[in-house]
Amino acid sequence: MASGSDRNPIIIGGLPSQVPDFDPEETQEWLDSLDAAVDERGRERARYLMLRLIERAREKRVAVPEMRSTDYVNTIATKDEPFFPGNEEIERKVLNATRWNAAVMVSRAQRPGIGVGGHIATFASSASLYDVGFNHFFRGKDEGDGGDQIFFQGHASPGVYARAFLLDRLSEAQLDAFRQEKSKAPHGLSSYPHPRLMPDFWEFPTVSMGLGPLGAIYQARMNRYMEARGIADTSKSHVWAYLGDGEMDEPESLGQLSIAAREGLDNLTFVVNCNLQRLDGPVRGNGKIMQELESQFRGAGWNVIKLVWDRSWDPLLAQDRDGILVNRLNSTPDGQFQTYATETGAYIREHFFGDDQRLRAMVENMTDDQILHLGRGGHDHKKIYAAYAAAKAHKGQPTVILAQTVKGWTLGPNFEGRNATHQMKKLTVEDLKGFRDRLHLPIPDKDLENGAPPYYHPGRDSEEIQYMHDRRKGLGGYVPTRLVRAEPLALPDDKAYAGAKKGSGQQKIATTMAFVRVLKDLMRDKEIGKRFVPIAPDEYRTFGMDAFFPSAKIYNPLGQQYESVDRELLLAYKESPTGQMLHDGITEAGCTASLIAAGSAYATHGEPLIPVYVFYSMFGFQRTGDQFWQMADQLARGFVLGATAGRTTLTGEGLQHADGHSQLLASTNPACVAYDPAYGYEIAHIVKDGLRRMYGENSEDIFYYLTVYNEPIQHPAEPADVDVEGILKGLHRVKAAEKGEHAARILASGVAVPWAIEAQQILADEWDVRADVWSATSWNELRRDAVEIEEHNLLHPEEEQRVPYVTQKLQGADGPTLAVSDWMRAVPDQIARWVPGTYQSLGADGFGFADTRGAARRFFHIDVQSIVLGVLTELAKEGKVDRSLLKQAIDRYQLLDVTAADAGEAGGDA
Repeated sequence: MASGSDRNPIIIGGLPSQVPDFDPEETQEWLDSLDAAVDERGRERARYLMLRLIERAREKRVAVPEMRSTDYVNTIATKDEPFFPGNEEIERKVLNATRWNAAVMVSRAQRPGIGVGGHIATFASSASLYDVGFNHFFRGKDEGDGGDQIFFQGHASPGVYARAFLLDRLSEAQLDAFRQEKSKAPHGLSSYPHPRLMPDFWEFPTVSMGLGPLGAIYQARMNRYMEARGIADTSKSHVWAYLGDGEMDEPESLGQLSIAAREGLDNLTFVVNCNLQRLDGPVRGNGKIMQELESQFRGAGWNVIKLVWDRSWDPLLAQDRDGILVNRLNSTPDGQFQTYATETGAYIREHFFGDDQRLRAMVENMTDDQILHLGRGGHDHKKIYAAYAAAKAHKGQPTVILAQTVKGWTLGPNFEGRNATHQMKKLTVEDLKGFRDRLHLPIPDKDLENGAPPYYHPGRDSEEIQYMHDRRKGLGGYVPTRLVRAEPLALPDDKAYAGAKKGSGQQKIATTMAFVRVLKDLMRDKEIGKRFVPIAPDEYRTFGMDAFFPSAKIYNPLGQQYESVDRELLLAYKESPTGQMLHDGITEAGCTASLIAAGSAYATHGEPLIPVYVFYSMFGFQRTGDQFWQMADQLARGFVLGATAGRTTLTGEGLQHADGHSQLLASTNPACVAYDPAYGYEIAHIVKDGLRRMYGENSEDIFYYLTVYNEPIQHPAEPADVDVEGILKGLHRVKAAEKGEHAARILASGVAVPWAIEAQQILADEWDVRADVWSATSWNELRRDAVEIEEHNLLHPEEEQRVPYVTQKLQGADGPTLAVSDWMRAVPDQIARWVPGTYQSLGADGFGFADTRGAARRFFHIDVQSIVLGVLTELAKEGKVDRSLLKQAIDRYQLLDVTAADAGEAGGDA
């Protein structure tokens, strides 16, 4: 067997090395040189030389393996740090005032009789990270563009409020209304960044942890998309995302790093506040979270800057010729570093430096107090500035800055680095005095001993405040600021919807295809066509949208650098740097992040985009429901299409694809306007009204959810007397009964409407029952209207009592009402209490399964014959028909035998 030196491995570090050695003598000289460096200068010196060689190789574009992690020291050497352009003394005074006001605001919110709490330790650790950004990097919107987009760490909101107070953007009354949004209205401040609650201040909601980093990546990508398509100049915009190291455990935080690297998003910087703590414990007590994150980000293709130690470590590291100090830093676990943050200088001398004579000698001339104040890089303005400047200058990759801090920094020994610090909300008098002294603030003891501690403001004309204003003026205005500059769009007239209103003639198409046809016509519109942003997770062909490929094309900043396998087809796959369609692969989370970024572009960049996100309905609200709440929070607008909807309509796929509940989940989101249309003309009116409400005059901060199906049906032409108001409000009659002695009503939605019409005919022909058929285009909107009216009536008993829309529509008719859909019964049952007379529903409750449509519907008893039985059952309850007819119907239609059901329409992917 060959020795190690004789082997020729196929792969080393991911790079091929099977190239033969054409000059063994030269190779040996290089190896001898390395051996000599190790023997004469030691392993650390040899390692340093190797690192410099690798660095030079990259400069010369020589392919070498990527190092996954580096030493536990700052990436930027002291000699490479740029000049710091600010006045550090003034900035420190500003930051001290901000720190004080943030902590006092939370402490005052915990006063007796209020007790709404808050968090102070997160901002205490990240205050310097924000301050350098505010003073030197964050661009505002005063230049007329979108400025920078900043995703603030949610729990750091008190610090952002405190800074805004110093700048007269918020008042003392508002600080005292923190977390009291209704009781102190209009002064109330939201707990966390929340655009819906503070629409002129916050831009991005971030406290559902993990969604901030995900949103930031796709925001940076959306900026590039808008610029590539000529919609907005976003070339100056930079996206900053402030995150916690504990937050990086969320799958969403790391799950989409690759797209940022793949598309070269150098307009994106993550700043991870590595205070080594989760909310109430260590992140990696036995490990090193900064090293772990460095490996993950480097592996994903990001530029990594580690900001570990402040300037007080520079002289020590400069002495470390044999690498013993770096080795100690590398080998000390995070849990021990947190212990050092809570201990004395003597303890650190003994336990960190003390067991090695060389380490102990490094600090023999330092006092215990000096050792105690050996600090972390995330608290050093000059080190932070160097890291930010390097991130902004770096090209071709996104950058992550891993900044080490201490949670609760400056708050005193009861807070700093403690596991419980996240839940500590109130400072004692002694805590306040110590905090004040550490910040060097001129606040007398008596002001701290009597009542609530005061806020501190150095005066509007003070040097510090003028400095703050000047810095923000130079950077283009105050941040955070949410500003809506977008004008209403010129919307298409009725001609754009004419095709859908004609029906499908003899052709059978699914409602998914009916919607796609409407969208295709709208994308041809000269005014708004370019503003549509189709989004799909790898399933455009399934939804019949491959017809868009040749004209709209798929967005790819690199274009299409290969010959498509289907290039000879009419509907070939086409990628382009100016493509309109976002084809994000199998990632509903990524697609929803694109949806949110596009849907809020009207505010972020003053240019409305109309996102149209199409997905398998089962994988929308169920899988990424948290992001739809984020969409509502961010006041984003657009169309969300739950395609292949229904529990029995998507044949063959089975339980995991069988959606019988997304309409119910959608009903829980106050910003979501949800519809379940049956026909193309209904879709046309819903889309038209959606465009009006979201993009016309007096636009609303809502988004539309339409469930559409893949079962081919014939779509009727729009009736001459179409009830447009009923379609939009949620209920209109599609077919009146023509004959029958006994009256009833069938309410159906979506794919169930044709079943109801067929049942109507059977009831008339075989059971002498006349049953009107109504299309319930939105069970959710009917309920929402009724709830709002009940609320009004409750609070206005002296006024004439209002009547819900569903009650008005169904009043005066005889007979019971039966509701049916391809959803669980809880969906139509939302309106039960407001329907006059008796009400019953049929639905697909339980798990779905793979089978023919007919068998599945017979199993759930929602098919045509089951509707007939349902109507007869309700009539029997009212004594209108004899109960013996029910058994006759069961036997006649073999309703207990799923194999007796007609298989139904086959196929219909779109």
